[in-house]
Amino acid sequence: MRKIIQLSMFTMGILWFIPFAWIIWTSIRPSELAMQADFTTLKFTLSNFVDAWQGAAFNQYYINTIIIVLGILAFQLFSVTLAAYAFARLAFWGSNAMLIIVMIQIMIPPESLIAPNYLTISDMNLYDTKLAIMLPAFASAFGIFLLRQTFKAVPVEMDEAARLEGCNLLQMIWKIYVPLSVPTLIAFSIVSISAHWNSFLWPLIVTSSPENRPLTVGLAIYAGSSETGAQWSAVSAATLIIVLPLIAGFLIFQRKFINSFMHVGVK
Repeated sequence: MRKIIQLSMFTMGILWFIPFAWIIWTSIRPSELAMQADFTTLKFTLSNFVDAWQGAAFNQYYINTIIIVLGILAFQLFSVTLAAYAFARLAFWGSNAMLIIVMIQIMIPPESLIAPNYLTISDMNLYDTKLAIMLPAFASAFGIFLLRQTFKAVPVEMDEAARLEGCNLLQMIWKIYVPLSVPTLIAFSIVSISAHWNSFLWPLIVTSSPENRPLTVGLAIYAGSSETGAQWSAVSAATLIIVLPLIAGFLIFQRKFINSFMHVGVK
């Protein structure tokens, strides 16, 4: 059984790597050879990356994406920490019912909320702004549940000791709960950054200018333009430009990523 599991994992890894390898191969091939299955002509070029970078405002798209992703993450960490502590430690009427309502949000497809979210953004005059992209993601039901489980594992005696030392509620959360939950916070940050770095449909709907478009929308517009629609080498190079930061981050912090998720799984 162990060998079957290992063989299945190896097979899935190969199937995942094939399209990624194709993108790498296509991005470094001349445009006239990109779609040819001729592996004997070892002719490569890096001009596709230069053409892709100059063919669209990817520098602006990068700045927009970093601002959006880090802005969402910062507000999420603040909101989910306070909400998770409330559900884990504070006794108030209707807490279980409110927790169930929060958890139901995980089962709601984000696409079903596009229309009401768009109407809300329009009423607030936030269309075509970075805040319009960020606002619906400021709260995370997944993050609240994940952090709540970690907070519940913290001994209650530590709360009592902190109160004896004169800590107020916010000081207790910051000095006790947050340091003990760093692996969980790292795991949640990984999920949040990956999800919002790759977000496409909602930013496409609420933005219309390069000053506010993220990388995913910029890539779609670049790939669909008449100048690059048939140049798969340039499109593949642009795709690598977008995904390389996430891949590099994973390779550099791979051990931290795995340890964080293992710690959360044990909790």
